[in-house]
Amino acid sequence: MTITDTRTRWLALLVLCLGDLMIVLDGTIVNVALPSIRDDLGFSQESLAWVVNAYLLTFGGFLLLGGRLGDLFGHRRLFLSGITLFTLASLACGLSTSQEQLVAARAVQGIGGAVVSAVALSLIMTLFVEPAERAKAMGVFGFVLSGGGTAGVLLGGVITDLLSWHWIFLVNLPVGAAVFALTLVLLPGGPGHVTGRVDIAGALTVTAALMLAVYAIVNGNEQGWTSLETLGLLGVSALLLVVFLVLESRMSSPLMPLGIFRNRNVSTANVVGVLMAAGMFAYFFMSALYLQEVLEYTPLEVGLAYLPSMIVWGGSSLLLSDRLVMRFGIKPPLIAGLSLMAIGLLLLVRTPVDGNFLVDVLPATLAVGLGAGIGFNPILLAAMSGVAPTEAGLASGVVNTAFMMGGALGLAVLASLAASRTDSLEASGDSAIEALNGGYHVAYIVGVVFVIASAVVAALLLRPETAAAPHGRGEPAREPAAEGA
Repeated sequence: MTITDTRTRWLALLVLCLGDLMIVLDGTIVNVALPSIRDDLGFSQESLAWVVNAYLLTFGGFLLLGGRLGDLFGHRRLFLSGITLFTLASLACGLSTSQEQLVAARAVQGIGGAVVSAVALSLIMTLFVEPAERAKAMGVFGFVLSGGGTAGVLLGGVITDLLSWHWIFLVNLPVGAAVFALTLVLLPGGPGHVTGRVDIAGALTVTAALMLAVYAIVNGNEQGWTSLETLGLLGVSALLLVVFLVLESRMSSPLMPLGIFRNRNVSTANVVGVLMAAGMFAYFFMSALYLQEVLEYTPLEVGLAYLPSMIVWGGSSLLLSDRLVMRFGIKPPLIAGLSLMAIGLLLLVRTPVDGNFLVDVLPATLAVGLGAGIGFNPILLAAMSGVAPTEAGLASGVVNTAFMMGGALGLAVLASLAASRTDSLEASGDSAIEALNGGYHVAYIVGVVFVIASAVVAALLLRPETAAAPHGRGEPAREPAAEGA
């Protein structure tokens, strides 16, 4: 698939970003509306978690399969299928009148979201082959991926307060329809790369392995990390993953050609992505809880509190990240971005129970926003570097899975440590609010460790790509060559 007209390429990018923004927003926009959903449909506190978990379960489980199916049957075709499925599932969510209907529709939403997320990145890599344009395009896409979650908190508060929880899903209908129509106009269809039989056994085993792992992780805190159920599910997931790898090594047309991991930068970028996502969840979720539970912000005020960070995040991602990549390659900007994120998390460790937003919260959110805006683009570029067009969807699915699994596992670990520290502080005589805040501090510290670890891995293992001539001269970098281990 090639589009020679520059204007059409950038319009196509906006359409892809809009489609993926729906998916990213849906991951957080629901959180603010959960109390309203609970009261309206009669969820218990335990069953309410499935409004989120049903989506995470299928989203995490189908990322690899969705990306590979795009390679096999055509990226545009799968993108359109994913948008259609997600939009129709959003309609079912918005019209839900029972717990069962909403949870089932959320699970279908997750499948559609996984397909869109996995295929959109590979479409961008196909549209933009010239390094300077690709770096800028990935900066735009990286901002949508990373900043969309924060925007969801703000929009969720606004829509729920002004309308009702049903509308956080129904607003997807006109957006989904527009994305579908514009995709048909702006993105030419391309043939897939079907060779031999589709690897059904591989698809079933890896999807089941990922779904079991996500299920075990999201329920780990409730069931207990050493419980028979959690350990058993993780064990079965690991066994299925081993079976999948054995199958893929013997298949003539595997779902996931294992040779992709011989590319050192691809493998390293995915490890960095897992660790970074684990640390970032300390920022997103624990800082939001601090604002709500300790400083007693309303959901709308929480969303507005993240607005300065979003502006910095967007500006650095759109205007700065690509320039740094073109001048210095992918490695220095990535390490610099991760370092800034670690500094931001470290600043949150000192947040007091009577904190002031301007003094105690804003500097940290700005540091994280700047770091993420600079660093997210290089991770995506490294994860897709040197990958053949026939495996672009696979590489996209892998890096999305890395972020998903890293975030889910990181949140589970951080929440468990925070709860344990809170209980310990309360038992030692601290007030409930002080104990709660102390638990968040532990989560921030562990988040710092995760992010620093990701920076160390990048520094030691990532191979520097050839940097461009000075950006002002407008000379692009040479196309990175595939590098083996």
